[in-house]
Amino acid sequence: MLHSSFLEHYRHIIKTSSISAFDEKIDESNLPIIELLAGWLTDFGFSINIQAVPGTNNKFNLLASLGSGEGGLLLCGHSDTVPFDEGRWQSDPFKLTERDGKLFGLGTCDMKGFFAFILEALKAVELDKLTKPLYILASADEETSMAGARFFAQQQLIKPDMAIIGEPTELVPIYKHKGHIAQSLNIQGKAGHSSDPAKGVNAIEIMYQAIGQLMDLQTKLKAKYHDDAFSVPHVTMNLGHIHGGDGENRICGQCLLNFDLRAVPELSDQEALAMIDAALEPVRERFPNRLSLDLMYPTAPSFACKDEQNIIELAEKLTGKKAKSANYATEAPFINLLGCDTLVLGPGSIDQAHQPDEFMSLSYVEPTVRLLQQFIHGVCIG
Repeated sequence: MLHSSFLEHYRHIIKTSSISAFDEKIDESNLPIIELLAGWLTDFGFSINIQAVPGTNNKFNLLASLGSGEGGLLLCGHSDTVPFDEGRWQSDPFKLTERDGKLFGLGTCDMKGFFAFILEALKAVELDKLTKPLYILASADEETSMAGARFFAQQQLIKPDMAIIGEPTELVPIYKHKGHIAQSLNIQGKAGHSSDPAKGVNAIEIMYQAIGQLMDLQTKLKAKYHDDAFSVPHVTMNLGHIHGGDGENRICGQCLLNFDLRAVPELSDQEALAMIDAALEPVRERFPNRLSLDLMYPTAPSFACKDEQNIIELAEKLTGKKAKSANYATEAPFINLLGCDTLVLGPGSIDQAHQPDEFMSLSYVEPTVRLLQQFIHGVCIG
């Protein structure tokens, strides 16, 4: 049976808007949700550390700590949500609505609702018997730049043994995922009348050569880097958006290509970026000062669990499910930098994320609460 306090926590979490967006007009501070969580965790006896995240629009991380000593367990979630589609929801996105055994609302699944599960789990844990510390992290801006997790990794405030990131995985342990790099290639030509091509520089023709180099690189990456843990077992590159010129009778003066690359853990972001630069170098040499290549947003590195503390075996035993890989990106590579075994493991389905009428099935409540309690007991009490 559901405790009314569980639903009450959930209701307040969903009601407290914390949208992250690249559009400054709809981007919001997450301080209200951070302060809400801080109050509840203080009631459980946690020490609270709220820190402003540099380079953001009034965004904050929260680290709650209980217990002392080395190692311990970190439970992580991001405090922000994506924007919502106006008019496409059957109910108010900021009002928790229970219907057909599901809880509807923005962030119910991805992933503010995870904090309600944590709070529910804490009720039945003998927190005065912790022999290792228990940490809870609420991070900022996961849905855009992952600035909160990046900053937290830089600070190195804690050194837990294990970390669980409660993204919606249907309670299947995720032990690795690909990274994501998005770049914009801009070719600056020289416009002119198409009747005399020699009087201009056609940016589309230069882009044609650049794309040839990128396609050659795509073939090399596919052959060199392979990981059978993924449903698509190689590095992928997608040429996603191209635009150039303004008329068939004018020499194209400018052409833009946006493309992305999803790397397996064997290929680091730095290596991938260097390989893209090297592939384009011959075109740069032929057309000096006409190519510029920029990241569209900070890279999201690939992730592979260290598994030095046997977290995969423990998670498989507790969930009864085999650990898998995923094709989406998370904060896991940054949490990994704390030196801990990290898994992505939480209630709900990724299919509900970023969708109108996002929901969390109530069937996840009991198994998720039990799983969190088992992890806390196993790692922090023993």
